[in-house]
Amino acid sequence: MSSPTDPPASSSVSAPAKGALLAVFLTVFIDLLGFGMVIPLVAIYAKELVPGENGTYLVALLAITHPGMQFLFSPLWGRLSDRVGRRPILLMGLFGSVVFYTIFGYATAARNLTWMFVSRIGAGLFAATIPTAQAYIADVTTKETRTKGMAIIGAAFGLGFTFGPLLAAASMYIAGSDGLSAAPGYAAAGLSAMAFIYAFFKLPETLGAGSSKAKSKLLDIQALQTAVKMPTVFGLLMTLFVTNLAFSNFEAIMAYLLQRPESEGGFNYDIKVVVMMFAVVGLVNAIAQGFVRQLSKRVSEAKLSAAGTVAAVIGFIILAIGTATHSFPMLIIGALLEASGIAFVPAPIQSLISRRSDPQQQGGILGLNQSLSALARIIGHGVCYLLFAVTAALPFWTGAALMGVALLLVMVHARSGHDFGEASPPIQTAES
Repeated sequence: MSSPTDPPASSSVSAPAKGALLAVFLTVFIDLLGFGMVIPLVAIYAKELVPGENGTYLVALLAITHPGMQFLFSPLWGRLSDRVGRRPILLMGLFGSVVFYTIFGYATAARNLTWMFVSRIGAGLFAATIPTAQAYIADVTTKETRTKGMAIIGAAFGLGFTFGPLLAAASMYIAGSDGLSAAPGYAAAGLSAMAFIYAFFKLPETLGAGSSKAKSKLLDIQALQTAVKMPTVFGLLMTLFVTNLAFSNFEAIMAYLLQRPESEGGFNYDIKVVVMMFAVVGLVNAIAQGFVRQLSKRVSEAKLSAAGTVAAVIGFIILAIGTATHSFPMLIIGALLEASGIAFVPAPIQSLISRRSDPQQQGGILGLNQSLSALARIIGHGVCYLLFAVTAALPFWTGAALMGVALLLVMVHARSGHDFGEASPPIQTAES
């Protein structure tokens, strides 16, 4: 195990650093498997416990508790990890996941909404894994290798959201339950316990004298002011904000729509079908991200992100029509197109933001992007259920409108502007 006073990584990623990256990837991946198991079920379970109009408002409130607490407490965990080390905070976050996923299982078994709120609030409060893991990766990578290092967080997310729902379905099948099953909650707690044990024995400390500070803030006003002074960078940040708002609206309402009865505009499928659908959507999104990495070598960021937003707009429209006409095939086509299109937006836009920002200010700009993304998830997860209460297709029409705005932002800001240090924007040609 490394000492907190060990020197920082050298200019290339050493073998110990690669081992640390593998360890943090496995830690985050196993923990996110548990998160992927629970997230499609939260709103469904809550609505079953409190039917009627009041249930809709409580579902919306429950939906924002986890991202809301994560938004509030992530800066605290980041600053605390600067003082006591990355490893203790990661272990604390994993232990919190064990406790509160267990409470989620108990709340389901007991049909107790209060304990379900406790489980989601606690899980959000202890969601220290991701921001601390990002600081951990920054400790063991150089500027040249950091982007590839950070990509393992995205890979862990994609795999967690793909295989987590499959494990949820498997746990319910083993438990022999078709309704509100406590099995996914307890299984998620078991996975987090495995991640805790693995991290306890295998995860080294990386905080050293040369480590970068986590620089975590609720909303970095100075970074916001800096971004506003760079019109294309601010426009790109807004593109990601709007895209995250649309996608969080989509991911939150899909499970709810599939499970609600036909009298409420839903499709009345059992929970096993819901989690399988989530798994397929996650898999398609992960495959699409792989295509983005390959295409980025030959296609410009502006073209990739524009194609993604167009596909997402079409996907949302098909979802809305499929919901309104109660066509499950159209719903599947729309969901898969939406998952594919969204995958083409974040990486190219983040690349443009990085290239167009002052290297000395990139940390603040990227931190601002994380804060805006968290706010988008809070708003999207809360509002979509209220839109659904008006009419089942409204969340998807709203998503189409939001992605239309994102497309306009891409056309204006991704295709203009220039990299930091260039005297003037490059001349736009017919092929650019």
